[in-house]
Amino acid sequence: MDVKEAIEKTGFPIIPDEKSGALQWYDVRELRLRYILSVEGIKKFYEGLKEGKLLATKCKCGRLFFPPQKDCPSCKKSEMEWVELRKEGVLETLTVIHVRPTSFSHYDPYVVGIAKLDDGVRILAWYRGEPKLKQGQRVRVEIVKRKEGYLTYELVPI
Repeated sequence: MDVKEAIEKTGFPIIPDEKSGALQWYDVRELRLRYILSVEGIKKFYEGLKEGKLLATKCKCGRLFFPPQKDCPSCKKSEMEWVELRKEGVLETLTVIHVRPTSFSHYDPYVVGIAKLDDGVRILAWYRGEPKLKQGQRVRVEIVKRKEGYLTYELVPI
């Protein structure tokens, strides 16, 4: 049963979950959301971007995190060391995003990719270049300014 049918039949936008059958409220209103997140514990990451550096955190237990984390989910410690990542790696996958979220609707369809950097971490980022690039090809990370005016990073072919 779709939402329109449910409303006509019951007076409520309540439909069963496809997998479990549990009843769920399906809100038909558009949700506009803004949020504020504290980045105090990883502010060095943003300072690094301003300097053209790509920084990660490394726990004393040996795990490397990108994006950086303040605390290690494995050993539960907060003793992180900052390390600069090499900005080159291998493209593992990419996809073209045609159906964009509202917050990116002012962009043409765009490409995102996952690359495994030479340091061993995987990075998810927008990909700039022809989406004909194949899995296993070399890419580098470039720090760029978005249309919205803030700094971020993208994958580009080498």
